[in-house]
Amino acid sequence: MVREFEGKTEKEAIDAAVAELGLERDEFDVEILDTQKSGFLGMQKKVLIRVHITDDTVYAGQYEPENDFEHGLVDFLHNLTEKMGFPATAQIVYREPEKIGVRLDSEHSSILIGRKGKNLDSIQLLANVIAGRLGSGDIKVVIDSENYRSRREESLIRLAEKVGDQVKRTRTSRLLEPMNPFERRLIHTALANVEGIETKSEGEGLYKQVRVSCTGGNRR
Repeated sequence: MVREFEGKTEKEAIDAAVAELGLERDEFDVEILDTQKSGFLGMQKKVLIRVHITDDTVYAGQYEPENDFEHGLVDFLHNLTEKMGFPATAQIVYREPEKIGVRLDSEHSSILIGRKGKNLDSIQLLANVIAGRLGSGDIKVVIDSENYRSRREESLIRLAEKVGDQVKRTRTSRLLEPMNPFERRLIHTALANVEGIETKSEGEGLYKQVRVSCTGGNRR
């Protein structure tokens, strides 16, 4: 498999590849394609790289279902995506004592992920309902595709830091976009130890908004 990435420096481009592919640096080869300078006096630089990944590396983190629960979960996700009209292959990518990670590989990944990951969240919710019916309700099922959740997590942490700086500078509050509980927790945690900044969740239902401010309020 071959993918291309860009950044202001070679390291930034490689870091982007690591984040999106979910691989370690030594698991792929890098080819520098182009280095461009633009802007005033050519001070802005852009580096384009090509990443080469062997098939053995791509599938190294996959596991075969090892019990009835895992077989049932994988079969459910195959059937669900098929009925949605966007068939995907479900691969188990990690196991923890109370958590199992499943990756959906599909040419329709962008649709399965949806805007802000909402389709992926819906699929994950259904997968956890099925987990309960299969007798493993104590195991949390995490569904991902194209390493979306890692990229989203990094993006939200950067957003939290940026908004925190803006709120401290302007002494005003900011209300962020609606987020699921896990995403809101990331924002709260990222700003928990920032002096003079407080966060709280506002709204009803699963997707609430986080308000970042310089005054009062309780985090939820």
